[in-house]
Amino acid sequence: MLRFAPSPTSDMLIGDLRVAIFNYMVAQQRGEPFIIRIEDTDKKRNIEGKDTEILQILEKFALKHDAVFHQSEHLNIHQTLAVRLLEEGKAFVCTCTPGQIEAEKEAAKTNKTAYRYSGRCCNTDKEELEKLKEGNVPFVIRIKKPEHDIVNHDLVKGEIVTTPNEVDSFVILRADGTPTCNFACACDDMLSNITLIIRGEEHLCDTPKQKHIQEQLGYGEETVYAHLPALLNAEGRKMSIKEDGSSVKWLFEQGFIPDAIANYLILLGNKTPEEIFTVPEALAWFDLEKISSSPAKFDIDRLRFINRKHLERMDDKRLSMVFGFADAEVGKLAKLYLEEDATLNELETKIKAIFSAKDFDGEWGEQMRVLQKIIADAPMIATFDEFESYMMQASGLKGEAFSKPLKILLTGAGYGPELSDIYPYIKSYLLEVIS
Repeated sequence: MLRFAPSPTSDMLIGDLRVAIFNYMVAQQRGEPFIIRIEDTDKKRNIEGKDTEILQILEKFALKHDAVFHQSEHLNIHQTLAVRLLEEGKAFVCTCTPGQIEAEKEAAKTNKTAYRYSGRCCNTDKEELEKLKEGNVPFVIRIKKPEHDIVNHDLVKGEIVTTPNEVDSFVILRADGTPTCNFACACDDMLSNITLIIRGEEHLCDTPKQKHIQEQLGYGEETVYAHLPALLNAEGRKMSIKEDGSSVKWLFEQGFIPDAIANYLILLGNKTPEEIFTVPEALAWFDLEKISSSPAKFDIDRLRFINRKHLERMDDKRLSMVFGFADAEVGKLAKLYLEEDATLNELETKIKAIFSAKDFDGEWGEQMRVLQKIIADAPMIATFDEFESYMMQASGLKGEAFSKPLKILLTGAGYGPELSDIYPYIKSYLLEVIS
């Protein structure tokens, strides 16, 4: 079983979407279930409605899942498992104050060493728990650090060995009784019997802790990990949550479509047999183990190229519906602008200009009025050559004094595709176009 485990604490990032896509694809290839787990245990950072937004985005990308649940639903299970480790002597009660911990961290920083828990409470007896509860003394539960190295055979990063001191005796249950992210994640992966975990490399430091938790809980199944390398911006730095292009929501707002976004995210750091494809098409050849272990640069211009190619492939009638029509001719009209435009927003600007009220106050306004009246009274003319000849003869206009105002009247702009290409798709809308 595979899972995607987003947190409802911000807009979905493209790196998170990449993780979701890869998990979905591998689940499809293996014929295994794919579940969504909303990691909402950090209540202070949760943003209302973000969990619904995440599910809506996954739906837009057709990433079908077999089940969805919120991690907070398992609170009682997490608490029970933490207490079990305590009773078995694999965890201990820690009453160190936040001030003491902060002082130890500052000391480590001053000495230029990594912070390690002092071990002050390591030998606290489990029976101390009841006394602490009775005395209303704040405490956390820490798991004892491992006695051996933790080895992770990562499908992307290779073999990674973590020493016991690097894992340390970390907190698994906070003072308010809620589980830490690592503990809740490890428990839920165990309970769901997750066999392969695909996630970003920012979680590499979490993996040995989660493996240690599962080992202490007696979980005997082997979990395989694959940590995807970071995505870099144009300057070669790790993408920030605040910069354009980092969130899926921003890409949608700019007019990029799901097929193109997914196509590009699969391409990043990957050698593919073709450049333009859909997720279903990629299932035939996608190989997780061939993903590069090096960071991949996010190039918005390449995404624009891919988006253009997918818009070219889109069904004409479906494309027209984006602009409020249900006419394949309008979809074909929009595609005429793909030579210079690449997003739905850019195409919509051109289609709106054609079907919006025209400005007759400009340089060619007088000529446009003349042409407007002729078109309003003219019969339906099948071809552009016949239309052009009819208009020229009826108006008496020639050269630029004819071509410029006619172009602006029919398209709302003095540039763009040839009128001979545009006319077949707007001839049935002429009275609306010239208004």
